[in-house]
Amino acid sequence: MIRRNFIKNSGILFGSTFCLPNILASKNLNSRLNIGLIGVGGRGIQNWKPIIRSENIVAMCDVDDRWAYNALNEIKQLHPNVKKFKDYRVMLDKMKNSIDAVIISTPDHTHFHAAISAMELGLHVCIEKPLAHNIWECRILKKAANYYGIVSQMANQGHTTNGIRQIKEWYESGILGEVREVHAWFGEFNFKPGHWWDKPSEFPPKKQTIPKTLDWDLWLGPAKNRNYNKVYVPKSWRGFFDFGNGQLGDWSCHTLDAPFWALDLGMPNSVFGHVPNPRTKENFVADKSTVEFNFPATNKRKSVKLKWYEGGFKPKFDDSFPLKKIPNLGMVMIGSKKSLMTGGRPNNPKLLVDNEEWAEFQKNTPKQTISRVKSGDETPIQEWIDGIKNDYLPGSNFNYSAELTEMALVGVLSQRFGGRIEYDAKNMEITNRPELNRFLKEEARDGWRVSEFYNSLK
Repeated sequence: MIRRNFIKNSGILFGSTFCLPNILASKNLNSRLNIGLIGVGGRGIQNWKPIIRSENIVAMCDVDDRWAYNALNEIKQLHPNVKKFKDYRVMLDKMKNSIDAVIISTPDHTHFHAAISAMELGLHVCIEKPLAHNIWECRILKKAANYYGIVSQMANQGHTTNGIRQIKEWYESGILGEVREVHAWFGEFNFKPGHWWDKPSEFPPKKQTIPKTLDWDLWLGPAKNRNYNKVYVPKSWRGFFDFGNGQLGDWSCHTLDAPFWALDLGMPNSVFGHVPNPRTKENFVADKSTVEFNFPATNKRKSVKLKWYEGGFKPKFDDSFPLKKIPNLGMVMIGSKKSLMTGGRPNNPKLLVDNEEWAEFQKNTPKQTISRVKSGDETPIQEWIDGIKNDYLPGSNFNYSAELTEMALVGVLSQRFGGRIEYDAKNMEITNRPELNRFLKEEARDGWRVSEFYNSLK
């Protein structure tokens, strides 16, 4: 087993009995890791398949047997001794001495609790994006990962790419000049409500019979109890704010990753949500909206305005701007010298110049100053594995990804309730609408609350 050698014993209890793992004085950097999977369907498939041949999958769990048995049949072909569970707390309790690391690929509202349970056992953690469901969870995950000394990662593929490194290098080398304005949009495409998620015919969704394969109570986890309806599982939970954070909460970890990192944006001091037809009472994501983020000036740059569009809204540029056709999704950083554009992910940035100038630029790009992920593009899982074996933190570790996700979640609140939100990041407080502060940290139901100890972490 491979674990970092500075895990701290806090004596915390969460779910099952806390047990400090055995620590090895040395490790074989070429050895295979023992991986536990929490959630094996949907995005989970994309997270465990890249490592099914290189590492040992020793345990897996899913609250729905429809997903679990499909994954089990495939995983068993290479890992015949893999153990199957329905409750990750039971899996961790029974397998804690046999697991090195866990991959969490569950709906947003259960990321935090699964991760805390794993970290308390000294296990390394990789979480599907977005990192958490609310801002308090983001901050606690960051603190806990540092406290326990584990290797953490959020699985936003774009952060491992050459493209996002190019964007940061181009900006820092002065190619773009001063950037004061960013636009990012996620049009209708195939991800509009009705495709990406289904809008229920009535609110609240009517009670339906729970499938025999699904443990509905475990699926709810820390969320408030409610009647089952197929609109929640497996696809449309992301449209309900109790479980997900809509398009912005999900895709910001891709589309806004590059400007957040390159410009070192930090937290906005205000956001404004323009939501023509909000569904606040229904607690469901609106069909379309825009969100304007305002980032204050720092000692390295002036203030920056970032605008997010979704549901069919797109940016409008004047005739002089070198982008005549707006694709369905993308991101533009407008510089005083040059502007650049990406798609929904930062994989393939392009300067907005004519073809001749672009071809010439590619022959003489700025010097690479940021190390590349040696295993290639779009490999957050492999980068995390390599970090565990070689004792380093990958690029989207919780120190970084907690802040990227927090930035997005401030915007999500403005989508949810509309209007202006003034945010005091230092004190984690909404100053102009104090009634919204209760959404920065959501109350978990009985049996899912974590120790108050975490609030004391620095």
